Amino acid sequence: MAKESEVRFEGFLPTTPADTWAAITTGSGGWLWPIQYEPRDGGAESGLTPDGGMVTVWKPSQRFVTYAEDESGWFNTLEYVLEPRDGGTYLRYEHTTVLDDWDVEYDACRQHTSFYHHSLGEYLTHFNRRPAKYFKTDAPEVSKAPEAFEAVRAAIGAKAAGDRVYLDIPGVEGVVDYLTPAFIGVRTEDALYRFYGRNAWGWPVGIGHHLFAEDADAGEAEKAWTAWLNDLYA
Repeated sequence: MAKESEVRFEGFLPTTPADTWAAITTGSGGWLWPIQYEPRDGGAESGLTPDGGMVTVWKPSQRFVTYAEDESGWFNTLEYVLEPRDGGTYLRYEHTTVLDDWDVEYDACRQHTSFYHHSLGEYLTHFNRRPAKYFKTDAPEVSKAPEAFEAVRAAIGAKAAGDRVYLDIPGVEGVVDYLTPAFIGVRTEDALYRFYGRNAWGWPVGIGHHLFAEDADAGEAEKAWTAWLNDLYA
């Protein structure tokens, strides 16, 4: 049964409100996925919601709100409030929407939100204002199984955040910046890799790739990572 939900996040980010604003409104490919917003009240949103939405508040470096809806009664509202603090920005975020399967989707939304905003902090701290080449890779359907993410955890081999890891993908070595039962973040000198154990909610395992090297070949990287996932779940 459909039910309204609200997920909130707040925390300190080590960059100015202007840099934080840029990351949210024009740099989402560096930590989330690419989303486009027309920079004005009433501007169009594309890439965040299935059929697009609208920017309802555009106050640079202060407050940003988007809204989308459809004929079924579904709606989606995201609000970001930025406050200057010594050495950075205090961010308050609120996401209100309608979920069809409350027990599954609310837990997934809450945990994804924590990971996304951690990734925002990693982007701002290590790759601020750098353009990213983004793509995602999904594991085969067999990765929906309850214990499927264990194969990824074993391949990465980390026991705690802060561990250095070396993956059998050329040039991928770095530090684990996030580690929970359902999510792993790996940061290298020129990339953020986000591993999603979405099998926890009955969906396939996936990886989000944010490449910051100017000469990064996203096409070749996508082939290599797709093969890596297919081998894990062969």
